[in-house]
Amino acid sequence: MPRGQRVLITGGASGLGLALTTRFVERGDRVIVADLHDTAPAEVAALGSAVEYRRLDVTSDADWAAAAEEIDSLDVLVLNAGVAVGGRIETVSMETWQRVVDINMLGVVRGARTMAPKLADGGRIAITSSVMGLIHPGFMATYNATKAATVAIGETLHHELSHRGISATTICPQFFRTPLVHSLATDDEPVNYVARILMTRTWLTVDAVADRAMAAIERRRVVVTPDAAATFTWYSKRFARPAYLLVQRLSMVGARALMRRKFPAER
Repeated sequence: MPRGQRVLITGGASGLGLALTTRFVERGDRVIVADLHDTAPAEVAALGSAVEYRRLDVTSDADWAAAAEEIDSLDVLVLNAGVAVGGRIETVSMETWQRVVDINMLGVVRGARTMAPKLADGGRIAITSSVMGLIHPGFMATYNATKAATVAIGETLHHELSHRGISATTICPQFFRTPLVHSLATDDEPVNYVARILMTRTWLTVDAVADRAMAAIERRRVVVTPDAAATFTWYSKRFARPAYLLVQRLSMVGARALMRRKFPAER
């Protein structure tokens, strides 16, 4: 990518968004960090004058319209904002479903439809999804569905905007250490207990994901699994389905055992 580009990153004040912001700034780019804080958090302000902070709720049509009025052009659009949710199909409320769809899926839709016209020809879009958008283990229907949708949106945009030389890269990591763990909905505490273990004890760091995501955006890759575990699982599903299905079944056995250890009444 050329240096000195203008970049917009949603959810850019923490986690993977902040790591990507830091890397774009280090490249010499100008970054608009969009997040829910009223003012720039200290970590964002510390990045200096190359960063402009704006409050933006990705579920708000008015916030996106205001951003579009004030931002005349972009080179890179990173749609990173999202929340985590775990839970069995009968325990996750419809209110939670609607909230997560509004953030994880429609937040991407709003950002793309509002900002794609602002992208310069040859620009780039990056969408933070998850390997759960490619594989679909149990206890995660809400998260799986919204992340699968972002994969579909990203691939669609890659084809749809190709006449302008714009690429769309969808980033699909496995669980990595991130503040996203604090966004878990409270509908199903036994499942959340397992999710917190997976999200806090993983070896994968946010810096490793950010480095590989930057390389993928640079190369205009369409769907990226930026770690070995995500790549192995996705390829297993595609090319060794019986083994993949067995692993998924065993993972459910393990998850239920963990839940029973903490919540003995669980079946």
